[in-house]
Amino acid sequence: MKTIIKGANIINENQAFIADVLISGERIEKIANSISVEPGFKVIEAEGRMLIPGAIDDQVHFREPGLTHKGDIASESRAAVAGGITSFMEMPNTVPQSTTKELLEEKYAQAARVSPANYSFYMGGTNDNLDDLLSIDYREVCGIKLFLGSSTGNMLVDDPDVLENIFAKAPALIATHCEDEGMIRANTQKAVDVYGEDIPFEQHPIIRNAEACYLSSSKAIELARKHDARLHVLHISTAIETELFDNSIPLKDKKITAEACVHHLYFTDQDYSRKGSHIKWNPAVKTKTDREAIWKALADGRIDILATDHAPHTLEEKSNKYLNAPSGGPLVQHALPALFSMADRRQLPLALIVEKYCHNPAILFDISERGYIREGYYADLVLLEKTMPYDPADEKNYYKCGWNPFSGEPLDYKVVSSFVNGHMVYDRGSFDMSQRGMRLKFDRKK
Repeated sequence: MKTIIKGANIINENQAFIADVLISGERIEKIANSISVEPGFKVIEAEGRMLIPGAIDDQVHFREPGLTHKGDIASESRAAVAGGITSFMEMPNTVPQSTTKELLEEKYAQAARVSPANYSFYMGGTNDNLDDLLSIDYREVCGIKLFLGSSTGNMLVDDPDVLENIFAKAPALIATHCEDEGMIRANTQKAVDVYGEDIPFEQHPIIRNAEACYLSSSKAIELARKHDARLHVLHISTAIETELFDNSIPLKDKKITAEACVHHLYFTDQDYSRKGSHIKWNPAVKTKTDREAIWKALADGRIDILATDHAPHTLEEKSNKYLNAPSGGPLVQHALPALFSMADRRQLPLALIVEKYCHNPAILFDISERGYIREGYYADLVLLEKTMPYDPADEKNYYKCGWNPFSGEPLDYKVVSSFVNGHMVYDRGSFDMSQRGMRLKFDRKK
């Protein structure tokens, strides 16, 4: 069966235009001003709605295996497609950690069984698994994840010789979480000395401060330049870090790239007093000055892509005092509506969000035939509409953990429908789970 989307306001490749899109099987067959409806076509009237490529999120934590009380691949991928994310790349800090080829392939097998979205999984780097890192075919795996500051999962890579070896020998993109662990530990002890167990959440960006981020990010960049490695620095949260990145060459030619996350673009340290642990992330949400600098770097090309760092925890876990309240929160269902809302309010073109959340991840990771609305490409597509402001707390929540940090934060856009490989997986609150997503492929040399 063929599906025709009629009269959509298409935002694609820095253009906005009204057109029809014909889907045949898994792919886009035709894009034209007007396409005739033939017998047997399924017709979707999209007048007044925006059609964009499906978002590609390069940083999520779906918690399977071992942490499935918080979320799992099935639940969080459903939330993702409801939020317009049609492809995801998931992190290795599960239980057990994805640090061997065998454990990594178990995740792929589970995603093939349950995920409505397309998927890939990072290989996790540790202080003692270099041989495992080198054994992977990175045409089938998105990249290597290194924690250069300890976060969830105890995967800190802190041996200088190991880091030198990984950066010298890694055959694929290295994605890094950059915070200086020694500085964080010292700052934490200072807070304990002052507050005891009752550390206010307002201390989070002071404990995990800009200096800790910059020190680690700059070291990673130094290593990458020394070894001519392919480095991708995740979740930039500070103004000073944005100065480390370049916008003088096209993304396809960059060896060092950067990502910004939705929560660092939306919240500031002024929000801890009302949100508390619900906006406790690593790296921390910081000042308004930092937020505005990230927006500037996103617009001028120093920051290359957008992501969520979706990392669900239960409300019970989040209700603990500062030291025991885990960092992270659920975001995939609300990221795209929030980003569109923020861009609109800032009078930025929506095409900027499409570039950074749809096109550029495909370029950065060399993803085959996705990330654009193009004839012959996979039909990963999202219909959105602008609405009256609404509170996400009033909408159906698909996260397994049952809450979201955007509760009480009015948004102006909603995802209407999501297509994955030509199949309408999500439509106005309903899911068709009769098909599964595909394993992402990467156009790289072995």
